Amino acid sequence: MEPKWLEWAQKLKAIAQNGLTYSENPFDIQRFQQLQEITAEILSSYSNTEQSYILDLFAGDVGYATPKVDVRGVVFQGDTILLVKERVDGCWTLPGGWADIGDSPSEVTVREVFEESGYLTRAVKVLAVYDRDRQGHPPFLHYVYKLFFLCEIVGGSASASIETEEVGFFEEDNIPELSLGRVTPAQITRFFQHHRDPNLPTDFD
Repeated sequence: MEPKWLEWAQKLKAIAQNGLTYSENPFDIQRFQQLQEITAEILSSYSNTEQSYILDLFAGDVGYATPKVDVRGVVFQGDTILLVKERVDGCWTLPGGWADIGDSPSEVTVREVFEESGYLTRAVKVLAVYDRDRQGHPPFLHYVYKLFFLCEIVGGSASASIETEEVGFFEEDNIPELSLGRVTPAQITRFFQHHRDPNLPTDFD
């Protein structure tokens, strides 16, 4: 579970953002701006991040506050799973990233898999829709839903990218160090269960 301070800060951030979106009274606007500053101060104190940096992030979020969406492609080859090594932290993950406006969830997943691994795929099933905060990931400022699509290889070959430095297939008992902000060991284990039993229903929450 997320630490309580992060849960509170996420909720306060959403209240302030929604208030700034719909308020017209200048005094209400001022109050929601103050709430935003207090939220940034909380996050700064617990995360050792500059308050000004957090406020800059807040400024980029406008409109009604909703969760961000992260998509990941789950690709098997025999009894091995496709992972890519992130240049940012040197750890491994399922290929994927933030969903883009204008693309359907499956379209952006297929594109991310190709860009990060070099493999052309097609999405065939939604394996899971998870609330990131309930999945054991490290604390994160934004509230995130994670979508995992089972994808089948239809072409291409292993190729690194500007974001990834290695591409490989791994057996379940030989998974390398994972980039925990992106995927967890429990999720990998669950997707191998789906691989062994294709009739399992989609996981959620």
